[in-house]
Amino acid sequence: MIVMKFGGSSVANADRIRHVASIIKAYKEKRPVVVLSAMGDTTDHLLEAADLAVKGTVDVKKIMELHNQTEKDLGIKADSLVALQEELQQLLTGISMLKELTKRTRDYLVSFGERMSVRLMAAYLKKEGLTADYFDSWDIGFVSDSNYMSAELDDCVWQTIPEHLNDYKNGKSDVIPIVTGFIAKDKAGHITTLGRGGSDLSATMIGSAMQAEEIQTWKDVDGILTADPRICPEAKPVSEVTYEEAQELAVFGSQVLHPRSMVPCIKSGTPVRVKNSYNIQSPGSIIVAKHSAKPNRVCAITSVKHVTLIDIVSTRMLGAAGFLAHIFNQFLKWNISIDVVATSEVSVSLTINTDADISGLLEDLKKVADVEVKQEKAIIAIICDVGSTSSILADGFKALNENGINVQMISQGASKVNISFICDDCQSKDVVKILHKAYFGA
Repeated sequence: MIVMKFGGSSVANADRIRHVASIIKAYKEKRPVVVLSAMGDTTDHLLEAADLAVKGTVDVKKIMELHNQTEKDLGIKADSLVALQEELQQLLTGISMLKELTKRTRDYLVSFGERMSVRLMAAYLKKEGLTADYFDSWDIGFVSDSNYMSAELDDCVWQTIPEHLNDYKNGKSDVIPIVTGFIAKDKAGHITTLGRGGSDLSATMIGSAMQAEEIQTWKDVDGILTADPRICPEAKPVSEVTYEEAQELAVFGSQVLHPRSMVPCIKSGTPVRVKNSYNIQSPGSIIVAKHSAKPNRVCAITSVKHVTLIDIVSTRMLGAAGFLAHIFNQFLKWNISIDVVATSEVSVSLTINTDADISGLLEDLKKVADVEVKQEKAIIAIICDVGSTSSILADGFKALNENGINVQMISQGASKVNISFICDDCQSKDVVKILHKAYFGA
């Protein structure tokens, strides 16, 4: 058994659905479980419809036109698509009458995207001669908590998913499951969404619970690359990375898998392969627990733009422990996440998301420290073997110095696979290019 996950752009229209169906057909002997996102921008369109409904207008034209036209273009009649659309219309009418949108109702609303997507795909696969059927995730055992908009899966799914899929895995059923990503139901039967990276998590949870041969996530590049190809067109595919390296890449801007989606794989040891839907023959990149051979000293370079750097220097006679405890407690108080940090006994430099409102945080910090805020910074992350830190830094900083780039802060992650530093936003693309040439020769 394998698990195949396709995102919204992969099923954005009839042509893309046909292409994905051809990929599924090519892997049918592997007994695939297919996880789909909503078509294209459907989730955004559903939220737009919700905003209109709160203001008193019910309009599902854009959503229905896309799915009905796709159904027509594919020459199919998808089971229960009409019923789903009627249900959606009723839900939006209710929202328009109440003039409010709760988190629970929002999750119910956005679930329609994935639910319509799997019905179209299953119907088209049947037309193409494959035995397939759609499943809403709760139909195969997905149970979550009730933290709407960002639910966590219950531990019971490690048992409930196999209960529903073992017959398929063991050959007692030949029906290819086409499963909704991103959604689940809580124990009260209310629909929830799994938050950021939810479809990736759906796929890795199924693959891990079923002890699949591998989990495949299909994208438009030949796997994980040494850098963003939009910045470095000469970026090369990386054949193998570890779970830790993949998590660090995701945290620092690479569109691989959301970090939380790696958790089931880390627990089960199930490998994840990143494949190119436009180049099926390419082996892609595999994500595993440990490298099968000695890794290259640098795996990849990635970046995050538009971050804020905060320098905090103690103005009181606090011991290091007391100072650091106080500083980090303020970030906890204001629920502001820290990305990269570097410390000394009486000073801290750290980065946060620029979108965060830090006015209250700064007031509290200034009671015990001098605080300097620097906007428009970028994090550059080198995913690497830190056993070679000295040579990595020597080559990288030599190249940066030759190009007049001054690094403003440096931090080595506790995972031991990441060295990060800060530069100005406007320099970030040049820095990635310079480092890529220094480490990969191109």
